[in-house]
Amino acid sequence: MSQVTWNVEGMSCGHCKAAIEKAVANEKATAEVSLADKQVTITYDESVVSLDKVREAIEDQGYDVV
Repeated sequence: MSQVTWNVEGMSCGHCKAAIEKAVANEKATAEVSLADKQVTITYDESVVSLDKVREAIEDQGYDVV
């Protein structure tokens, strides 16, 4: 398993956290969301998961991965 941490703009509440966690789970990865730090740590299997698709899934929810 691999991990990557991204800064994500636009997160402010528990709903934001849940939306990101669900979007990432749909891509077969897990997300640990820190609203205070405005960061999302993705844990994923490189042989199964495309980080581009995970990033796109987060951005499709209305958040900016920077």
